[in-house]
Amino acid sequence: MGCAMTDRVVYLNGEYVTESAALVSIFDSALMFGDMAFEMTRTFRQQPFHLRAHLDRLYGSLDLLEIDCGLTLEEMEARTLQTLERNQPTEAEDVDWQIMHNVSRGPLPLYGTVFGGQPEPTVTINCWPLITHMAGFVANYQDGLRLAVCAQQAIPAHLLDPKAKTRSRMHYQMAVLQGARLGEGIWPVMLDPDGFLAEGPGWNVFLVKDGVISTPEPRNCLLGVSRGNVLDLAGQLGIPARETNLGRYEALRADEIFCTSTTYCICHAVSFEGQVVGNGGPGPIFQQLQAAWKEQVGLDFVAQAEAYADRLADWREAELAVEVS
Repeated sequence: MGCAMTDRVVYLNGEYVTESAALVSIFDSALMFGDMAFEMTRTFRQQPFHLRAHLDRLYGSLDLLEIDCGLTLEEMEARTLQTLERNQPTEAEDVDWQIMHNVSRGPLPLYGTVFGGQPEPTVTINCWPLITHMAGFVANYQDGLRLAVCAQQAIPAHLLDPKAKTRSRMHYQMAVLQGARLGEGIWPVMLDPDGFLAEGPGWNVFLVKDGVISTPEPRNCLLGVSRGNVLDLAGQLGIPARETNLGRYEALRADEIFCTSTTYCICHAVSFEGQVVGNGGPGPIFQQLQAAWKEQVGLDFVAQAEAYADRLADWREAELAVEVS
């Protein structure tokens, strides 16, 4: 499996430290207010996928939060690639990575004396092997997702623009908890204040009806990079796609439903509100998009997840053994 897994390092405010030493102050604005922008990118075949798009959104979030992180986008990109390069030797060559950026305005000035009177922004970049994420997702690829509307609504744009990706995500957590109460394995869909589908906690949703792809308009949802990739692939495949208001009615009448997110890319849904979607299996539009995605990245990410599932127990045992030693 390569070198000792605890050799992984984190970029923290200009230095590289071990994961256990990558600590954020109890006075940090991120802890006090959830005042932190973040991004999560993944690699395919050890190469970051749409890294520039993720970083562009990160800097858009920072603009909204009025945080100057002290790095240009180009400098952040260079440090990201350096962090990935430092961590890759700790795993086998076929292991892909999650790349996480977290940026806050740093400790509150009220507590500035603790930091020599001049608190600075907190900037972290870390990499984590995708074995744990992907191995646990295999059943979803195979069996499909079960979606249901939860009580928690999406935060409307007039309160906090959802296009900024921040750590102020209590509404996501509430949706996850409510989904669990709706039934084991339920994926919760949040509505916007007008009763239209918005998004899930960390993922976007798409419907297909009569060969046309529809996804919620971007007013009250995060504009996922994977969401954008689906729209791009649909254009390349000649599949009509639109952004529009969608309600329960449209979801219940859909021929296909699928969801997208950075880690797992794209996965079909088998039910919505307890009713079977289409024939209960992956639909033809979904299959075209998934195949195009695999071709785009040069990797069958479903097969990768299955292979990771076979290796997960050994990976965890080796990780824990290193920790103990």
